[in-house]
Amino acid sequence: MDKCNLEPSAVFEQFARICEIPRPSKHEERMVEYLVGWGRAHDLETKVDKVGNVIIRKDATPGFEDRKTVTLQSHMDMVCDKLVDKAFDFHKDAIQTRIDGEWLTADGTTLGADDGIGVAIELAILAASDIQHGPIECVFTVDEETQLTGATGMEPGFMAGDMLINLDSEDEGQIFVSCAGGRTTTATIKFAKEEAPEGYFFMKGWIKGLKGGHSGDDIEKKRANAIKILARFLYKEMWKTDIRLASFDSGKMHNAIPRDGQFVIAVPGSDKEMVKADWNIFTHDVEEEFHVSDTEMEFGMESADAASVLPKDVSERFVRAIQALDNGVFSFCQDLALANMVETSSNLASIATGDGQITIVASQRSNVMSNLENQCNTIKAALELAGAEVHQTEGYPAWKMNPDSELTKIAVDSYKKLFGKEPTVRGIHAGLECGLFSERYPKLDMVSFGPTLRGVHTPEERLHIPTVKMVWEHLTDILANIPSKR
Repeated sequence: MDKCNLEPSAVFEQFARICEIPRPSKHEERMVEYLVGWGRAHDLETKVDKVGNVIIRKDATPGFEDRKTVTLQSHMDMVCDKLVDKAFDFHKDAIQTRIDGEWLTADGTTLGADDGIGVAIELAILAASDIQHGPIECVFTVDEETQLTGATGMEPGFMAGDMLINLDSEDEGQIFVSCAGGRTTTATIKFAKEEAPEGYFFMKGWIKGLKGGHSGDDIEKKRANAIKILARFLYKEMWKTDIRLASFDSGKMHNAIPRDGQFVIAVPGSDKEMVKADWNIFTHDVEEEFHVSDTEMEFGMESADAASVLPKDVSERFVRAIQALDNGVFSFCQDLALANMVETSSNLASIATGDGQITIVASQRSNVMSNLENQCNTIKAALELAGAEVHQTEGYPAWKMNPDSELTKIAVDSYKKLFGKEPTVRGIHAGLECGLFSERYPKLDMVSFGPTLRGVHTPEERLHIPTVKMVWEHLTDILANIPSKR
């Protein structure tokens, strides 16, 4: 990254350093060490809580000592995904960034601007000597991308701000004031493998090149889900021939729409040509079906090595369950203030075949907690009918809009003054740590905004460079206009 030519240089210099530090979810030790060392090197009060969250505090600039304390917050972990043929170790290797016009992206991997750019903005604020602000505390949480364990496990009283600005949103010009709650469903179907019947032919079917995306932000975009497509084919063929499933693997993360996957099946040798012909017809139809949202999808079917298979009844129960599982948008918001926003959804995220079991992971989201429970029960029931053992996390709560938010008014007025246009004030279907903060700190006034990101949670993740400067100007102006504590 030629950070010298990117503005604001202070932010991109910090982001370049962050890209050099491995920080997969649940493995943020080196990032914690960096942040703690950075804070102390700048003679700022720096603390770490028992789960690894870091807080760095900075005193007010002269004349702003009586202002309300503002908490800036972002998460330090990143989603780790790469192209199938990309050799890369997220636990060791630095992210290789490159500039493509107005966009900053990575070479075959996720960029980590979700939420590394938020971390970089916070550090640049802490390092700045030319902006005005009241007391500031910068909070960096761990493990946001998997189970929000940083926000969940945060020690009481760790944050002391009156107002909080979350820097984990991905559409510049949009100020978020509410978010969905969410839960994760994990199911296991156990079995004892057996030999395939004599005369059966083994075949591998695969799909790759799907767009994928964030299971909250992108769920309404009608993008193809690799798991659902593969299961559709197996379900259709199950009625035509005796399919014995050897393996089914697709998806990596609970919060990403799966982009690739494969299955290995055994079919009677006399039916193998029919299955190949059906596959060609099916894949052609799917390409036509998703010709707008997924233009780069690739399919393949080839012979595979013989392997042990699942019992016939287990194969059939598994295929029926995956065909039946709700996936995508379940309902839209009824509140006119949030019109056209997804209310409730589910994402069939990953399937992995292990030794004696298949593990299925799906994530559910909703801005209405009773509907979240209903959606979770719908997914659970379908999997239980297949004989699966089902576990669901307690999840995280929705963040409800505060119609009397002083911070929202300040943020809107600042944006209009700086850019001569109205920002969009809205909710988001993705989960934000603000939901958990709203439970722990019920009087905390919060908003969320950030620069424009696209392709998050995929190797196509990219950051729109000009919007970083806009967010910087917006944030520093807000800090200069925070009211006194009176």
